[in-house]
Amino acid sequence: MKTIDLRSDTVTRPAAEMRRIMAEAEVGDDVFGEDPTVNRLQRRTAELLGKQAALFVPSGTMANQIAIGCHTRPGDEVICEADCHSFNYEGGAPALLSGAQMRTLKGKRGVITANQIRDAIRPADHHFPRSRLILLENTHNRAGGAVFPLHEIEAIARLAGERNLAMHLDGARLWNASVATGVAPADYARAFDSISVCLSKGLGAPVGSLVAGDREMIDRAHRLRKLFGGGMRQAGIVAAAGLYALEHHIARLEQDHRRARDLAEHMNGLEGVSVDLEATRTNIVIATLEGSAFELAEQLRRHGLLSIAFSEHKIRFVTHIDIGEEDIQEAKRILNRVLNP
Repeated sequence: MKTIDLRSDTVTRPAAEMRRIMAEAEVGDDVFGEDPTVNRLQRRTAELLGKQAALFVPSGTMANQIAIGCHTRPGDEVICEADCHSFNYEGGAPALLSGAQMRTLKGKRGVITANQIRDAIRPADHHFPRSRLILLENTHNRAGGAVFPLHEIEAIARLAGERNLAMHLDGARLWNASVATGVAPADYARAFDSISVCLSKGLGAPVGSLVAGDREMIDRAHRLRKLFGGGMRQAGIVAAAGLYALEHHIARLEQDHRRARDLAEHMNGLEGVSVDLEATRTNIVIATLEGSAFELAEQLRRHGLLSIAFSEHKIRFVTHIDIGEEDIQEAKRILNRVLNP
């Protein structure tokens, strides 16, 4: 029985051509700044995001935590959406690594507004932590891959400028937002002092993320990468996969979005299941169930369909480069057998 793995877009495997590019990559010692393939990847990413420089790091968590460390000092506060990745899925790292605490605001489909943030900014009083950083996520994982509207980002950026706050974007799936809306990655990134992007999710590379910003910020980021243990040596082998992915795998994300929408619409018609179709614009489908998501995930697994239970009543499916049309049709058949026997 074939297994259809919709747990995440991180489960992809590099295809033959990507493996060939990796095997033939020109390499050097990246800790000394001498890996030419890493340097090309960093320049290309900075160019795509409209930033002065970028830094290649092992993971999206490290990219986000480096940015938080660059923008804050111990005792500072980061304003973010309550369901964002950096607050929920990065192991409490802001407190441990940077001594910063997170001020969470409940958004709608992962979106918080300038008015919410204005109310959350701390007064200049020694009793309070200092508000120093606004962190946004685009697309938003727990909101079902929802896209953060550019006009609201721009309104938040104006507020940040008025109040002297830094802005960081967790853009792990920014490529998906760009493909879904037609807004260039650099247009999304313009409002932010720093931005992280991932190569090993929708783009199908085996490992790696980047953090981008101005040259001074990226110089500080180099030090934090070293401090966090993220310095790599002949990293061009994996950087080559990232370059290949940037060249060949961004436009094809539209296929993932179309397949996720097909699955979402099908699930929304099943008894005891609802999907927020307005939020489902990219490659993530989050369904709300009347029954247990954990029990459903186990039943689906026994039939060859893998998913992730997000909570007692929410289950997630993610389309990706290794999932084709036939896989989606079979996933729909399995859901029918399990949910409507």
